[in-house]
Amino acid sequence: MNEWKEYRIKDISKKITSGGTPKSSEKSFYDGTIPWLNTKEIDFNRIRKTERCITDEGLANSSAKWIPKGSIIVAMYGATAAKVAYSLIDLTTNQACCNIIVDDTIADSQFVYYYIQSSYQELLNLACGAAQQNLSLGVIADFPILLPPLDTQRRIAAILSSLDDKIDLLHRENATLEQMAETLFRQWFVVEAKEEWEEGTVADFAQHCKESLNPQKHPTTVFQHYSIPAFDDGKRPTIETGENIQSNKYLVPSNCILFSKLNPHKDKRVWLMLDDVTDNAICSTEFQIVKPTNPEYLYFLYGWLTNKENYDEIASGVGGTSGSHQRIDPKSIFSFTCPNVDSETIRNYNNKVEPLFYKIRNNQKQIQTLIQTRDGLLPRLMGGEVKL
Repeated sequence: MNEWKEYRIKDISKKITSGGTPKSSEKSFYDGTIPWLNTKEIDFNRIRKTERCITDEGLANSSAKWIPKGSIIVAMYGATAAKVAYSLIDLTTNQACCNIIVDDTIADSQFVYYYIQSSYQELLNLACGAAQQNLSLGVIADFPILLPPLDTQRRIAAILSSLDDKIDLLHRENATLEQMAETLFRQWFVVEAKEEWEEGTVADFAQHCKESLNPQKHPTTVFQHYSIPAFDDGKRPTIETGENIQSNKYLVPSNCILFSKLNPHKDKRVWLMLDDVTDNAICSTEFQIVKPTNPEYLYFLYGWLTNKENYDEIASGVGGTSGSHQRIDPKSIFSFTCPNVDSETIRNYNNKVEPLFYKIRNNQKQIQTLIQTRDGLLPRLMGGEVKL
């Protein structure tokens, strides 16, 4: 650590700037070819694409500006404040992003990204505000950073980025496998649907499991907790003791489907559970458990419920007094129409898709292992504990 020197973010940057948002009511400003990043997309990740794009006209009529790839983007406002991302593409951002263009003669941009990531809590502690916790460009610019010699920065960044490269590769492979499974389902049960299949409902194939448990009554028991945040965090159930889990939960059986009733029109959360579910698996009561009455129905039901047209129709039935917390009636899942497909067709379909879903599951386990390895190394490398 003797070779490490303290700087401020502004000392190692060519430029620190925010972005801008084109007027949302002006349709000509959107759906163009210019990547435009919203802070909700920032989550300690590397940006390869953005959810929305703007037009040249939108760029010209807003404070948005081009940010070169290799830049570091820190979210400044609200729930995402102090989260950081690294851009692998040239892009633009909204005004809630602090965009840091690193001086590569002083610092390695990837090293700086990982350093800020490792310092998340320290940076978040500097946020202030009554209604919500916010950071400013000035606070971020003044944030201290310890840098080793440039060649050491590059070696550290190479170790961490190689792990992220593998994680990204597995995520992309899973996306391809999921698309293949979706295509197979559509071919078998939509395009080539048989006239003799009578109309039934999801309830003809599944039961609604609602066996509940209060984890607080089992304070020392270790649970595998499937929650909404866990789904959003890469479908990684958390491992927690009962004393740390609030409110009643549902017991999760193996080979079932968790279908979220919370804001389904905004966020599609359908979680396929295979045969590796532990005995102490529980889930949020926001998830509704769809348990096939016959194990052979699992992949068919998952395909039917996640098919875009079907899912959108189920999700359209949201209600509630709170605009941010809209829910569907669980009955709308089980009463949804579903063809009574013959057993032979389902068995043949299973033979085609089961290897895809098991490959996805195995990839997800690799991803979790790699994330744990990276997150374990991160503070040690940034603290100079590991000799390179």
